[in-house]
Amino acid sequence: MHGSIKQFARHCLTGALLSALALNAQAKALPGAPAPFDKGQVQIALVGYLFSGDFPEAYLRGVEKQTEALGANLRVFDARQQAASQGEMIDQAADLGVDGIIVQLGLAETLKGPIDRALAKGIKVVAFDVDLNTPQVTQVEQDHHALARLALDQAVKDNGTRFDAGYVYISDFTPMERRDEIWSQVKKSNPGIIEKARFGSLNPPIANSVADQASAVLRANPGISVIFAPFDEFAKGAKIAVDEAGLSSKVKIYSADISTADIQIMKEPDSAWAATAAVNPQVAGAISVRSLALLIAGENPGHKVLVPPTLITRQQLLDLDVKNVRDLGQKLPSFGDTANVARAPWIPVAN
Repeated sequence: MHGSIKQFARHCLTGALLSALALNAQAKALPGAPAPFDKGQVQIALVGYLFSGDFPEAYLRGVEKQTEALGANLRVFDARQQAASQGEMIDQAADLGVDGIIVQLGLAETLKGPIDRALAKGIKVVAFDVDLNTPQVTQVEQDHHALARLALDQAVKDNGTRFDAGYVYISDFTPMERRDEIWSQVKKSNPGIIEKARFGSLNPPIANSVADQASAVLRANPGISVIFAPFDEFAKGAKIAVDEAGLSSKVKIYSADISTADIQIMKEPDSAWAATAAVNPQVAGAISVRSLALLIAGENPGHKVLVPPTLITRQQLLDLDVKNVRDLGQKLPSFGDTANVARAPWIPVAN
């Protein structure tokens, strides 16, 4: 009886959350596809920890478009950066009887229990940029080591091996921790690179929260000439602070991730944002769906699916006259060249 009450309450909570639930059109059959896609009615849930910011929003668009191309139904749950809520939403999605779940970001310790329960029900699970250390879960992630290495190699190329740096960082998140490993290696290999301040925030709006912190850091550390901000919302905040302090000619920002808004900010006259390393977030979303589709169809995408990054400099954006992310993919082919990741002949590529 207790279990029934608990399940009823969970369904009630699910209903309350439907106003924040994005639903695609009715699922439809995909000719020539293996079961269950050949019959239609495939149900996919995306349970996201963070949808605020250009990268997560573009990732969501990639998920939506690829799901639509597969003829599947998509339910989107937004945990709004609440770890406990994200775990509850995974249970809710499982109770709704979905065929597969994509978990976007989050904290592994709060996700393991709900994901284990979903797996026990036969639901397939893909995790994007959160390491769950579960063999049955396919891990889709940006190559975070390569992202950080590309950005930091450019920072050293531009600034040499001796400079004072500010570092924007948040712990307990797989992307940040992987990127931090490279930052630590670069500092160890180059003792002249001094980390003068470490700060960061995910309080929305993220860029404004980081800008407030960065302003205080720059006042306290006038010698800082490089800011490593390995998330584009962090870089936006750092740039706001640099601009307000009138330091755009003295401080350079190196980041990870890219969006159309980021491109416009990097191209501004005298922009301090010098370079970023990025994967196409929309492609990353599509790859997550394709990986899940392979699992649902009984095929094996592999335990780990890496999405390779590309270095993008401010000078490249200016020289190529890049206007948006789509334009970037066309003019810098390596940025969009991940369509062959997690592919099968029966899976249509989303436009």
